[in-house]
Parts: sequence; structure tokens; C-alpha cells
Amino acid sequence: MMKYLQNLGKSLMLPVAALPVAGILMGLGYLLAPTTMQGGQADSQALLILGTFLVKAGGAIIDNMSVLFAVGVAFGMAKDREGTPALAGIVAWFVIQTLLNPSFVALLSEGGVADPAFNKVGNQFIGIISGLIGATCYNKFSETKLPDFLAFFSGKRSVAIVTAFVSIIVSVILFFIWPIVYNALVALGESVISIGAVGAGIYAFLNRLLIPIGMHHALNAVFWFDVAGISDLTKFWSSTGTYGQTGIYMTGFFPVMMFGLPAAALAMYHTAKPGRKKVVFGLLASAAFCSFFTGVTEPLEFAFMFLAPGLYVLYAVMTGITAMITVALPIRAGFSFSAGFIDLFFSSQMPLAQNPWFIIPLGLAVGVIYYIVFRIVIVKFNLKTPGREDDDEATSTVAKDGNSQSAFVDYAKAVLVGLGGKDNIEDVDNCITRIRLQVKDASLVNDDIIKKAGAKGIIKKGQSVQVIVGPQVQFVTDELRKLV
Repeated sequence: MMKYLQNLGKSLMLPVAALPVAGILMGLGYLLAPTTMQGGQADSQALLILGTFLVKAGGAIIDNMSVLFAVGVAFGMAKDREGTPALAGIVAWFVIQTLLNPSFVALLSEGGVADPAFNKVGNQFIGIISGLIGATCYNKFSETKLPDFLAFFSGKRSVAIVTAFVSIIVSVILFFIWPIVYNALVALGESVISIGAVGAGIYAFLNRLLIPIGMHHALNAVFWFDVAGISDLTKFWSSTGTYGQTGIYMTGFFPVMMFGLPAAALAMYHTAKPGRKKVVFGLLASAAFCSFFTGVTEPLEFAFMFLAPGLYVLYAVMTGITAMITVALPIRAGFSFSAGFIDLFFSSQMPLAQNPWFIIPLGLAVGVIYYIVFRIVIVKFNLKTPGREDDDEATSTVAKDGNSQSAFVDYAKAVLVGLGGKDNIEDVDNCITRIRLQVKDASLVNDDIIKKAGAKGIIKKGQSVQVIVGPQVQFVTDELRKLV
């Protein structure tokens, strides 16, 4: 079950990766013609046209995220990397949308009135279900052999047909349970919204706490997308939310990702053993820059979450408190991908942004607090953060900050040895920062060898292994695939 959920988390990153371009397009649009979507007159007709085009282009992606989820999840969860499961995901999406359309549901409902929940079936949650249906049907029926007179529909051609029938069954089930599920999610969202800044803090705490198992995506779907009617991210970028309210489930991450985590990295560098500082500088500096500029935090978080799990829990608590304070001030900002400087710059142009640049002075204060707390806790409890490991764990056989092709080859070779050799590998894939593998014998996996290769962490669940590499994971994975 854990492997299945981890694969789902990885698959969700494919459609989510489309969000940054939407944010950039919409941010540029509002930057060029800030009055375009607010009923005013732009300074230039040309800028008005260009700004409107960019805003609408970005909105085309945001408004159709549910369809992208159907395609991305179907593709990512399928056993083969080809187009048939993606097509099946679209088939499932269309069937469910048609059968659960409010006008059709009304024909089957008592009194001829559909439950309001069916006005919200075009959301990312249904997109994920559609993708899972498509991938499951592909994995089960792509090699089906039929009698000669039906041979044309054998194999992969049967997938879309089976998907359509399965989608009908799922639609019937959803006809009865979707109102219950939807109303429960709305109640959860409303209960969190009702406590305002405190609710935002609780959400931020749980978000960080779930990152080690990759299940923060499920939590995010409730608050960021149109699952429970909150849709914080979508409403912010489409400017359809409420000023002062929309953005509260994104804003609190900016001070942490731009200032708090880089300050924590500085604390880890300063507390590293004197002979290790040069070795860990490249790791911590690159991870800190990545967190500040793009909001991608996993390289830094995985650098200490397994070495010092208690410190990571403290970090999650501090994130929740920071989010609570940020929302209460009040500050509102949003992100299309993650809470880094790029998203802060573009989101500051949006109509629903509220005091977005106040994040910088607040973030500087947060950075000071993070530095002090991390440094005191690391030293007081002698935590094994990067640069403080025991001697036999310290030496890396591959430069952690190497970016040359030969460095990636050496990295992949060392990781392969640590995984027990190519004969022990069943499947190799990757997400934004992790190599995700299936091995035949998990007992052959040597954590020490993999860490010495430069990996920031290893997660093992049965035969599922994740190697935390960082932003350069694609290049290491490509070389690993060649070796396998």
C-alpha cells in the first residue's frame, strides 16, 4: 500500500510541474498590464493585449488542472511509459464528467434537483481517480488476448474499452457517495477556515510532517485545489477568490522556504566539524539557494530529517508557527509551484496579493530565529546533521556538488553498487529530487555506500527504495538507467 501511495505522489508531480509556467505567464501578464483584469485602462493598448493574452494563457493551464491530473496520474502509475494509459485516463475523465454532470444527475434525482456537490465534479480529485482508473486498466488488460474475430481489440486496444466500462461502474458508486465525501471535505475545510490563522498554521505543520512519506500532496489537494471548495491556489491565480482570505494556505511557506531553511543550513554549516565544513558547504549552499530561489526544499530537508528526526519535527512545528504569524499580520501571497523568490515576485503582481513584500522583513526575522534555534539544538543534543557524522560516515566517494557529466556517471555507478548491482534492480524512475526504485532484495541495499556517493538520504519500504539526490536527480537517473 505504501509503495502504491508513493507512486501516486510521484505521478502527481508530472501535472504539478505544469503550474510554474502558468504562474509565470499570469504574473508577467499582470506586470505588463496590471489593470487588465481589474476593469481599468492599461497605459498602452499593446500592453493591454499582450497582458491579457499572457493572463488567459496561464489561466488555461490553471483552469484545466483536473484534466492534466487525469493524464499525468494515468501515465505515471502505468507499468509502461507510453501514451495508451494517458488516453485511458482521458476516457475515464470524459465518462465520469458526463454521467455526473448536474443536468444528467438531476434526471435521476428525486425532485429533479441535483445535489450541489455535483457542481464540483470537475476537480483534481476526480482527475486523480480518472488517472488511476486508466492506469489500472492498462496494467491489467494491456496484454489481453481475444478470439480471432475480436483480435483487432486485443492488447492495448482493449484498454480504452475496459476503461469506459469501469468508469461507468465508478460513476454509479460516486453517484451515491460523492455528496457524502464532498460534504465531509467541505466540513473539514470550513472547520480549518473558521480558525483563520491558527488553521493555516496547523495545515503548514501537517504539510511538513507528511513530506518524509510523500503524502503531503493529498493534504495539499484539499486546500490548494477545488476538492473541498477552498481552492486556495486556483482562486489566487485566477483572481476569483476573496481579498484578505485567499492565499492563507500558501503565504506562510514563503518566510520559511526563502529565509528559515537557508538560515538553518547556515547553522548546520557553522556547527559542522572543522574538517568537514568544506565538504558540506557545496551541499548546504546549493540546497539553500534552491530553497530561496525556487522553493524546492527537499534537498535541504532530506539532508537532516533522517540524521536528526527530532530536529525535523521541531522544524515542522516552527513552520506552523511561522505560517500562523504570517497570515495574522496580515500578508497574502501565492505560488504556482513553491514558495520561492520567483513565485513571490510574480504573485506580488496579482490582484489578491496583500502586503506581499512584507514577507522580506518578516523572513529576515524568521531567518535569525531559525538560525539560533537550529544552532542551539544541534549543539546541545549533539545532533548528527551534515558535517557532524561519525568518521566512518563522513567521506563521500563522489563530489556532492559536481555538475559535470563525468560526476553524474560516477555518482550513478556508486549508487548502483550500493543498490546491490544491476541484477538487483527491477525498475528505475525519478521525481523532482528522488530516484525511485524497485529492488529484488532489499537486504542487498547498502545505505553507507549510497550516502558516500553523495545521496542526502535513503527511504526503504519493502522492495521500494528512494534515493534522495536533489535537483540534479534527472541526470543521475539517466546515467543509472544506462548502467542498468
